[in-house]
Parts: sequence; C-alpha cells; structure tokens
Amino acid sequence: MREAKPRQGVVQISEVANGLIDPVLAKRAGINTMLLGSWDEIAGEEFADCTRPEKIGWPRRAAELGAEGGYQPGVLTVACEGARALFLTHAQGELIQRINGFFGFHAIGQVRIVQKPVAAPPRRYRPPRPLAGEAARRLESMIEGIESEALKTALARLGTAVLSSRKR
Repeated sequence: MREAKPRQGVVQISEVANGLIDPVLAKRAGINTMLLGSWDEIAGEEFADCTRPEKIGWPRRAAELGAEGGYQPGVLTVACEGARALFLTHAQGELIQRINGFFGFHAIGQVRIVQKPVAAPPRRYRPPRPLAGEAARRLESMIEGIESEALKTALARLGTAVLSSRKR
C-alpha cells in the first residue's frame, strides 16, 4: 500500500475544517461532514429544505452485551419541520435505502423523526434611513427621466439602500 504523502502548496480550507470538525461530530453525534454536505442529495428535493440529520445512535457492541451476532445498524435522528414529518414517516424506507447507499453498507436500520425548526428564522431587515442632502439630490437626478411610477419607486428604494451610509 502507498503511504499518503503530504500535499505541497495550497490546501483547501474545507479540508482543514473537515479535519477539525469530523472528529468532534463523530464523537458527539456519530455523523461526519460528508453526510451533512450531501444531505440535500440524499433526502431528495422533496425533503431537503425541511430536514436535517442530527445524530446517529450506534448500539453498543454485541460482544459487550453478551449477545450473539455481530454488527447492528444505527438509528439516525432527523429534525423535520411541522407537518412534513408525517410525509417523511411514509418515505422512511426510501430514505434509509438512500442513506445506506451513501455509506455503502447497511449503516442505518431506523430513522427517528424529531419535529423542530430546521432553518433559522429569516432576519428582518430594517428599511434604510431616508437620504438627505447631496445623496438625495443625486438619486433624484438619476431617476428623474423614468416615466413608470412603479419602476421609479422601486429604483428610489434601491438607490436609497445602496447610497445609505448605514453600517452593515
């Protein structure tokens, strides 16, 4: 077998970040960044926007429990928003097959669905302060030749946001 040689030159930040994050995720949640990064493809377009994998619960080793047998698949906990959890429950079998296809072996035997918000609530932006002085005159001169009132109003709103001196 060939020994992995360190790469010379530029290293992508994602490689460095994954190297730091993967051990923590594996220890705390039993998942890795590859699963999180590929979740949209695994869940499919029907569930990608409303679900997120949270953790994989791996059972104790059969030898430690004194039971016969070997490997036992884990339980994936998936956060799902609202009523879509019912639809996800019906599509559980397909989701398990997709996840196991991703891993390349029978890694997941069951999906536990937890109803909770997946995406952060959208931030509410305050409207920009009205322009005054030179900036207001400059914006007015830029949009004065436009005939459509709706377009003129939209451009005035855009120009106010762009020319505003508010810190972001």
